[in-house]
Amino acid sequence: MRPSTSRGVGRARGAASALLASLLALVLVTGPAAASPAVASPAVVPAATPAAGDGARAVVDVTDFGADPSGALDSTPAVAAALDHAKDLGGPTRVVFPTGTYQLYPDRAPVRELYVSNTVGADQRYKDKRIAILVEDMDDVVVDGEGSRLVMHGEQTIFASIRSRDVVFEDFTAEWVAPRTLDLTVVAAGTTNGQTYRDLRVPDGYVYAVDGTTVRWSGETSPYTGVPYWTDQGAFGYQQVVDLATGRSSRGSWDGASTNPFAGVSAITDLGDGRLRFVYAASAASAPVGRVFQMRRTHRDTPAGFVWESERTTVRDATFGHLHGFGVVAQLTEDLTIDRVRFRAAADSWRTSAASADLVQVSGGRGTVTITDSDFGFAHDDPINVHGTYVELVSVDGPRTATFAYRHGETAGFPQFYAGDELALVDKATMTDVQGGTATVVTVDGPTGTDTSHDLTRMTVTLDRDLPAGIAPGAVVAENVTYTPAVEIRGNHFESVPTRGILVTTRKPVLVEDNTFDQMGMASIYVSADARSWYESSVVRDLTIRGNTFTRAQSPVIWFDPTSGAATRP
Repeated sequence: MRPSTSRGVGRARGAASALLASLLALVLVTGPAAASPAVASPAVVPAATPAAGDGARAVVDVTDFGADPSGALDSTPAVAAALDHAKDLGGPTRVVFPTGTYQLYPDRAPVRELYVSNTVGADQRYKDKRIAILVEDMDDVVVDGEGSRLVMHGEQTIFASIRSRDVVFEDFTAEWVAPRTLDLTVVAAGTTNGQTYRDLRVPDGYVYAVDGTTVRWSGETSPYTGVPYWTDQGAFGYQQVVDLATGRSSRGSWDGASTNPFAGVSAITDLGDGRLRFVYAASAASAPVGRVFQMRRTHRDTPAGFVWESERTTVRDATFGHLHGFGVVAQLTEDLTIDRVRFRAAADSWRTSAASADLVQVSGGRGTVTITDSDFGFAHDDPINVHGTYVELVSVDGPRTATFAYRHGETAGFPQFYAGDELALVDKATMTDVQGGTATVVTVDGPTGTDTSHDLTRMTVTLDRDLPAGIAPGAVVAENVTYTPAVEIRGNHFESVPTRGILVTTRKPVLVEDNTFDQMGMASIYVSADARSWYESSVVRDLTIRGNTFTRAQSPVIWFDPTSGAATRP
């Protein structure tokens, strides 16, 4: 492939390079985690007459409602009050965070029962989502961080746009104090008394205690309840590794050293200053200095950002030091723009994981998805995934009525069709459209995305024409053709990911241009449609890939892989 001339070329390695430089210089960031801010209930102060902003746009200042730019108090209730006031104004608004540091805790954040694609499906343990910055049923609003730092606590969604139009989130940095993704960096390694050892650096913010040959971990303690936001032990349940010297990231070992730092451990000692010494049998392969063990749980309780049933949503000029749960998810939404957004852990944080799952996922979009001039690094899964969802035929209930069901455990609870949408039936064995199987949806009885009043996995759909004869339950899937977007991915940088760089499955035109891909563990650009595993649609018919640069690829850089419901592939 020819070298890229994109605007995204030449970016520094960012957090990993800075972390490695600190490591090699033996500059260890020490000291206890910062204490929690004082618990406060900021008074809701009525805003003054809206000031003139850009044009007729009213300005709502979150500090007028008690938000604290010094970072001493919890600003969450004040931010919610400011957004409620902006909503009441009923016109174009700019909600501003005067430059500063804002602490955002989940305890008093708005709560919504929401079901989100590729998260936890119908699992009722995670139905309630806490959202720090909630734009809901609003039009023409800009949330402007003015360069502020948002310090996130616990487990929550950073921002959401729900049933809203013309929404912009811009100019802020969001960082987590103690995300439930733990990175342990090898700062020293060798042998002592015939045994291999590694000294592992724990990022600040975590509470931990050695317990024999394991470690008990917890996140920070809620200042409201006095209880840790989460607890865990050992290797969490999932592990992968990244090498800071080379940038290689992998879900498996490439040099004989286990991805699990607890494998074969015979003793653990707390050395203080955030360092733990792990001692192993002499036969254990020693992970080198600069190796990072990245550990997490596999459930995805909430999206870090959520855009749902909205139109023309933009996220720009932002930095996400970590995305808790499942990245930024745009679900059944129209026209999404991601521009000049950086997904990287802070360089001085001893963290490398930018997310425990995908960074940006579009599940059922329409209009155009535009992702430009952004930096995607060190995610645990695919940086960008644009897809729809196949639902499987369960029963034919009448000449024009059928019942369909979600078939992946992490996807359920949200609507798949609206009245007026175009539905297409697809043969699972051949992955081709069923002849005569395209129709308009007249009515839908199924999940709403916000409650359990309907079955969370099944939906009954009535069409404007008869169903084709001979279609059989289990052999056919349906997709929403209306919610398949055009896609433009230009000028971005992708680095050090153990999976794919871009997944794309949509019937509309796709342009992947002038991007750089460095150290992708799987295909840099992966084109598929899946009616057997994740049930992510759809067929790809118009795809342009040009001007991209691929370096240090660990597999074919462009891969076409339709996954049918048949024993053999189509």
